[in-house]
Amino acid sequence: MEADPLERRVIAKITWRLIPFLCACYLAAYLDRVNVGFAKVQMVADLKFSNAVYSLGAGIFFVGYFLFEVPSNLILRYVGARIWIARIMIVWGVISLCMMFAKNATHFYGLRFLLGAAEAGFFPGIIFYLTSWFPTAYRSRTIAVFMTAAVGSSVVGSPLSGALLQMGGLLGLRGWQWLFIVEAVPSIVLGIAVWFYLPNRPQDAQWLGGDELAWLQARLKSERESAATAHKLTLLQALTDPRVLTLCVVYLALCLGGYGLDFFQPTLVHEAFPAASPLMVGFINAIPQLLALFAMVAYGRSSDRRGERKFHFAAAIWVAAVGLLLAGVRLPPWLALAALVIAVCGRWSSVAPFWGFATTLLSGTAAAGAIALINSVGNLGGFGGNYLMGWLKDLSGDYRAGLRVLACAMLAGGLIVLGVRTRKPAPV
Repeated sequence: MEADPLERRVIAKITWRLIPFLCACYLAAYLDRVNVGFAKVQMVADLKFSNAVYSLGAGIFFVGYFLFEVPSNLILRYVGARIWIARIMIVWGVISLCMMFAKNATHFYGLRFLLGAAEAGFFPGIIFYLTSWFPTAYRSRTIAVFMTAAVGSSVVGSPLSGALLQMGGLLGLRGWQWLFIVEAVPSIVLGIAVWFYLPNRPQDAQWLGGDELAWLQARLKSERESAATAHKLTLLQALTDPRVLTLCVVYLALCLGGYGLDFFQPTLVHEAFPAASPLMVGFINAIPQLLALFAMVAYGRSSDRRGERKFHFAAAIWVAAVGLLLAGVRLPPWLALAALVIAVCGRWSSVAPFWGFATTLLSGTAAAGAIALINSVGNLGGFGGNYLMGWLKDLSGDYRAGLRVLACAMLAGGLIVLGVRTRKPAPV
């Protein structure tokens, strides 16, 4: 079904006005979340951490994230995205910068917990925010483009982090300390920019014409009424709805594999290319993410074009699982990199159809709470995936056992999602 000229104009306008800016914000967020993976080799050596200590510290971020996620998203629902997202970004930027002062495991654990608490509500807040701008039929492709920022954080952050790690000795600081200083600045600057740039809702967007605003409000109102009729639930009912709880488990499986891979990918690349310098490791590490940028956008468009979410998600997460299984086999360096490419492309391609699917379940406050709950429970997989990888490495001597466990979790997630029922969005 071909969209009319007014519809195309409205979607194009809000896409170009909002998505590049939100992508920049999410790139900064994700870089501050995972740059501890780039700092790992130097940081572990300087602070004398075991793999288990590092993994616990990297993963404890998600405990703070879990505890504050739902309250943060509900606050955003009532005070507006502009104020709350600005607050989130500035606070997490300051805490990320303070990582340079970590001297022992206690400091490391405390700062990572606070970073998770500060960032709680950002991602689900943006997902909920997008539902107030984009009709259902455009969400998978829009979320896919937005999520390219997370992938782009590695494309940009890998060589940048490699270069920063080589600044050790400048002003008496180690390379990993420079990494936390420099990479925290964009979050603080963008947080301030959010306050001045981001409109809370379509009615606040002076750049939308009268006919454009009328069309958008009518379309979104119709979809909200349809969702409310089909899934009329209170906030408490939404948080205990079997479909929502099942999606929590599914997203947990995705995050177990996804974050286990994210935080240890630089280490896996370093092991595959032991003679490479930190800068070269950074460039090699960016290759899977660079290819995933193209794969996830095309896959999100495919999901929207067919009006189908569940099977797109299941297929992508199974591809990621295959990549992890291959990465767990001893392979020549470039074949090991190819396995990481498969895993990364599948891992990121699965995210857009998942959220395109999850956001059709509910509307209003119930949707804000449900999205936050799914994201917060799922992101506990960031804690579990990291800890499993580090613990199994200390236990077995390599990362193969951990990669296989993560692959099994992703295979299970793809199977479970196929049993969730919801209404089917109309294709465009």
